[in-house]
Amino acid sequence: MSNSDWIQIKLRTTNQLADTIADLLEQFGALSVSYTDAEDSPILEPRPGERKLWPNTEVTGLLAQGTDPEPILSALKAILGDHIPMMATHLEDKNWIRAWMDQFKPLKFGKRLWICPSWLSVDEKDSVVVMLDPGLAFGTGTHPTTALCLEYLDSLDLAGKQVLDYGCGSGILAIAALKLGAKNALGVDIDEQALIASKENATRNGVIDRLELFMGTDKKLNLPKSPITVANILAGPLAELEPIIADLTESGGLLALSGILTEQADSVIEAYSRDFIMNKVKDKEGWALLTGTRK
Repeated sequence: MSNSDWIQIKLRTTNQLADTIADLLEQFGALSVSYTDAEDSPILEPRPGERKLWPNTEVTGLLAQGTDPEPILSALKAILGDHIPMMATHLEDKNWIRAWMDQFKPLKFGKRLWICPSWLSVDEKDSVVVMLDPGLAFGTGTHPTTALCLEYLDSLDLAGKQVLDYGCGSGILAIAALKLGAKNALGVDIDEQALIASKENATRNGVIDRLELFMGTDKKLNLPKSPITVANILAGPLAELEPIIADLTESGGLLALSGILTEQADSVIEAYSRDFIMNKVKDKEGWALLTGTRK
């Protein structure tokens, strides 16, 4: 192990103990601590203010170059016992910003829509490109639920129409709709960080003049009805929001819902069948896209 390498100490634990272990790693000199899923267990996007960890969580502490990890491992075992797996590994020193950027590539959705990081480009005739960098707000196009919604928007004739993006996150769906020809878009979210991200991304893509953003609440929103509504949230909140989303969608208007596991689709369809004629479920990697038409 070279003295120029960073040192990582990894511990596999439960979500209940993860924060305690993170605190111990910081006390022993960890420069940063991260949490990752130890068993590929899906955790859906939390509500604002809510924090979730995986049932089996790997906690990793990053230690300075040249640190001897053995005394730290011994101390952790003395405190936590031998039943918690832990190990030290080296992390080669390199240009981590470049390595991170190299992970991302342009992604195509439908026939002509692309989501592309700002440091790359798309060279395809008649392509519609949304420039979007990975960030704090949910929705960069890589998740199946976002992909389903983007493919749906690409399949529509949006020319001259208003699109409502309820739970806009990064603004990816609203921005994509505008790039695909929508006249204007409305973005609603209950997270202020999401609205900031949406505004920044819309500005970067040159469509901020056609996007209006609103802080959502449980109360009725005084917005014009839209002929097209998309909502990529979660099954539970979507079912609860049915009266609001129905009220914001014009008669005969189109609806697309995602953020729903396939096994949750029936309960959401039941909620929306009160005001919408729902179509057959479209599935992608265990996630569902629900579409329908406002009665």
